[in-house]
Amino acid sequence: MSENLIVERPQAGVALVRLARPRVLNALSNALLAELAEVFEACDADGTTRAIVLTGDERAFAAGGDVAEFLTAGPELETWDRLWATQLPIVGAVRGVAFGGGLELAMSCDLLVVAEDARLGQPEILLGVMPGAGGTQRLTRAVGKALATEMVLLGREIDGRTAELHGLANRCVPTERVLPVALELAGALARQAPHAVRVAKRAVSRAFEDPLHTALLDERRAFYELLKSEDAHEGIDAFLNKRRPTWQGR
Repeated sequence: MSENLIVERPQAGVALVRLARPRVLNALSNALLAELAEVFEACDADGTTRAIVLTGDERAFAAGGDVAEFLTAGPELETWDRLWATQLPIVGAVRGVAFGGGLELAMSCDLLVVAEDARLGQPEILLGVMPGAGGTQRLTRAVGKALATEMVLLGREIDGRTAELHGLANRCVPTERVLPVALELAGALARQAPHAVRVAKRAVSRAFEDPLHTALLDERRAFYELLKSEDAHEGIDAFLNKRRPTWQGR
């Protein structure tokens, strides 16, 4: 049992992970992040989970890092490497605030559903520091230099509609629709060929991390690898014979 997370199984193949520190707006303590990494790693390895939905509550996805730890233990940023190593697709469902590390966690998701009145920002500059878990890099790649500079250097926050407009979110919906839409997307992911989804997720991520030439070569290698898989043979045969494929994850 986790002290900081609630894990549910709302439908086959989908894990719903809720951040559960409501008294501090789901601030990301070192303990919470370590528990989250453990849950993600367990889902990766269990052989049945095919997609993860990550959310908080209606007031907050996560209000940021646990500032109380900054001057004592300090944030353990290495834990983020474990989160980023997750092979399963992750759908973020953001309601309320997603500030600082909360926005960095949201941007670590593969698909993002945000509420129209959600508030997103990187306000670390107001504390005399800066983002340290991908905020300067992922945000700039998502929304462009102009808006990212305002958010990082001036602490500007944006709402859900602006996030969607600038490519930071996949969907922007009323608050009450955020979790249902996120679960719909996760269900659709869970019905895809699982091995192909993992490999394709890695390829898309590499597009942000590697030079284009290197990423294209990695994509080509991944394509040929998948083409040899049992699921690829099953998918192609199902298409040719006009039937629904049965995925084995191999």
